[in-house]
Amino acid sequence: MLVETGHFALLVALCVALIQSVIPLVGAQRGWSGWMAVSTPTALGQFGMIAIALATLIYAFVTADFSLKMLYENSHTDKPLLYKVAGVWGNHEGNVLLWVLILAMFTAASAAFGGAMPERLRARLLAVQGSIGVAFLLFVLFTSNPFIRVEEAPFSGRDLNPILQDPGLAFHPPFLYVGYVGFSIGFGFAVAALLEGKVDAAWARWVRPWTLAGWVFLTVGIALGSWWAYYEVGWGGFWFWDPVENASFMPWLIAAGLLHSAIVVEKREVLKSWTILLAIMAFGFSLIGTFIVRSGVITSVHSFASDPKRGVFILAILAFFLGGSLTLYAARANEIQAKGVLSMVSRESSLIMNNVLIAVAALVVLTGTVWPLLAELFWDRRLAVGAPFFEKTFTPFMVGLALLLPIGAMVPWKRSSLGKLVRPVLPALVFAGAVMALVFAVSTGRSALAVGAASLGGWMVFGALSEIWQRANRTPGRLLRLPRNDWGKALAHGGLGIAFAGVGLLMMGQVEDVRVAKTGDAFEVAGYTISLISVEDLPGPNFAAKSATMEVRQGGKLLTTLHPEKRVYPAQAMPTTEAAIDSGFWRDVYAVIGDPQEAGGWAVRSYYKPFANWIWAGCLVMAFGGVLSLTDRRYRTATGARRAAVADALAAE
Repeated sequence: MLVETGHFALLVALCVALIQSVIPLVGAQRGWSGWMAVSTPTALGQFGMIAIALATLIYAFVTADFSLKMLYENSHTDKPLLYKVAGVWGNHEGNVLLWVLILAMFTAASAAFGGAMPERLRARLLAVQGSIGVAFLLFVLFTSNPFIRVEEAPFSGRDLNPILQDPGLAFHPPFLYVGYVGFSIGFGFAVAALLEGKVDAAWARWVRPWTLAGWVFLTVGIALGSWWAYYEVGWGGFWFWDPVENASFMPWLIAAGLLHSAIVVEKREVLKSWTILLAIMAFGFSLIGTFIVRSGVITSVHSFASDPKRGVFILAILAFFLGGSLTLYAARANEIQAKGVLSMVSRESSLIMNNVLIAVAALVVLTGTVWPLLAELFWDRRLAVGAPFFEKTFTPFMVGLALLLPIGAMVPWKRSSLGKLVRPVLPALVFAGAVMALVFAVSTGRSALAVGAASLGGWMVFGALSEIWQRANRTPGRLLRLPRNDWGKALAHGGLGIAFAGVGLLMMGQVEDVRVAKTGDAFEVAGYTISLISVEDLPGPNFAAKSATMEVRQGGKLLTTLHPEKRVYPAQAMPTTEAAIDSGFWRDVYAVIGDPQEAGGWAVRSYYKPFANWIWAGCLVMAFGGVLSLTDRRYRTATGARRAAVADALAAE
């Protein structure tokens, strides 16, 4: 009966979303305050109903109600509790329901915390959010209903995909979807602004915190996915340019550009049309990612195979919202006029260059992702676009961006001179050159790309430090009094530099060893002695494993004992590899146990990976910088709204 309650709650949510998408929009057009006021209770009500639906689904998973078809196909009685809960979104139906819940959560939050927003803007924003909710609730109910029953309830289920039974994948989708869906608020603001024909500094101040919040969560989500791929898949890599990875990376890039362009709108009243376009495309790329993952057009370790109806439905949603908003943009963009004048040497110009580099980089990723699909569709040719393509085409734009960031952050608004521009960055430039010389000295014969990435990382990190030092007017006592937004920006740029340095140093110094080892064998990997001590059977709650014991020594001293595993999940008869990693600040020692060999022994893969953790540490520093910026009082959107209201009142007098 409880499951039926969840199903009914979804139907009620659809009805509420329909009201939310129509009544406030008409009210904003006619100036009827009562109709516009409907937007808040409907937004809160829609969130409450969807939350009830997801809660009933979680309860069904925890209590193992195998009368649900979706639960039978994705759970098991012996599965640990964490993965029973994570199994709710470890499949297509529950995953989409989580997506819709997060959308409703953002809508409710914008209703609850948007009281100082202009009435018509708020009503239009919530109406747009309601229309997105209608589309995806229809998608859930008609193609992806998680509450469908089976005729006879079995005693147990088929289990969740074993590769998803991991803590990283338990938390990766929620963070990722909060990022994806968070960009819908910027999309709603863009459509509302186009309908109203007005974009100003107050509008940019409203857009920035919502976009920044989505970007922070997406950063953490991408980092969790990369970390999971690093230790779970067993290949030792952190990024494979997989279509699903690219699907999350593209909106991250566009949102980064949106954050920078919104600053220009707020400070100088220029780039208005471009900022509107980026707000549309950030969410548009999120929808494109949803289509790539759920349409069945690609095959990936972490995509959701689905029937053609789902792909067609998502394509229709994509065409309606992205096509409709771009059509509205084409019709109304000329009404949004820029006021400021640009100088060639100014922060505005550097931010424009920043946006161009980011936009072209995102276009390159999109081209590499969809080109195999287009080639098969139009020319019946099967192509594979892999890392070499992306490294050669994507890297130059990232190099340009890395070179530009420290300089652009220190250029004053309106106008400057080349002499004033170069002087503050000379210390960072000298240090980056020293880093390049050091890296080159220890990496002779290695990839030039690795040397460049490490050097650019040093340039960005010390460029961010130089910027903070300049903003404090070279006075240590003023550092702690700087606005949090300044610290947050420096941390975000520095975090990107740390990640760059980690990638470069890892590429430069990693060592791989693949061999067949017997019990008692010892071998050398990058100055470490690794010994295979034993391989034993290890029973798990819903799997059987072969667990190896491997000792790692350096100079005869025991550093650590690793226990890599090879697991088999009987319910799906699927093997997985569980890497064992000794992580440190400077390096990782990474071991994987493979299959037994006919001649005796085991396949063993070992890695020495210098600075691997710097990649994810850099991502976390970036995310923390975003969080720190959000706590700045200048990011409180009500402050911006009050300033706009005061300015309007003075103009009226």
